[in-house]
Amino acid sequence: MTQPIYAIGDIHGQLTELEHALARIEADGGADARIVFLGDYTDRGPDSRGVIDRLVDGQAQGRNWSFIMGNHDRMFSWFMEDYPRHEAYLPTELYWLHARLGGDTTLASYGVEFDGRTRMLDVHRMALAAVPDTHLAFLRSLSLSIQTEDLFFVHAGIRPGVPLDDQDEEDLIWIRKEFHEVTAPHPKLIVHGHTPVEQATHYGNRVNLDSGAGYGKPLTVAVFEGQNCWLLTDQGRVQLAPAP
Repeated sequence: MTQPIYAIGDIHGQLTELEHALARIEADGGADARIVFLGDYTDRGPDSRGVIDRLVDGQAQGRNWSFIMGNHDRMFSWFMEDYPRHEAYLPTELYWLHARLGGDTTLASYGVEFDGRTRMLDVHRMALAAVPDTHLAFLRSLSLSIQTEDLFFVHAGIRPGVPLDDQDEEDLIWIRKEFHEVTAPHPKLIVHGHTPVEQATHYGNRVNLDSGAGYGKPLTVAVFEGQNCWLLTDQGRVQLAPAP
């Protein structure tokens, strides 16, 4: 029998939703269930610090948990370097601390308060004093992807036509259109988040589990046995089949 693998979509600082998701997984697969987290643990939601605390604690307990890097996680990590690094993939009008991206909410969860007139270096200094080293180590340890025989777990997606082992980091954490518009099979079923959808969707060659928790919507959990997929609800498993 194939061991189930559980996948959790983008969390975005929603600790209550995370606890609910973990409870559903334990009810279905027990305390030793294998879980893959698809990235974007922070930003927008109210308790990014609590989310990372929970994940770091599970990691320390030796849980069978694997963590993928999202674009928001990289922005947080880069801001916390000795000299804050800007994400050049963004439009020129945006930066991690902008309310649209949610870095301001993340730092608020650590007790760092500022306004539009605060110098970036002052925010950086306060953040370095407030964010625990264990949280920074967690952010720096994140994987870009995780593979099984049948599945490829990643935050954003892949560049079609490029071998899975040769994918570029920028694509793995940022890609959208070039990945979404392809309907042909990929080498493996791609399981991803990054782009919010009304509900988790199976497209045949990929499964999107970002159901908009960053905007206050429920967090999605799916369970995979080979390429067979179910959503995990309070009532149990509900098959997630490819959309017609």
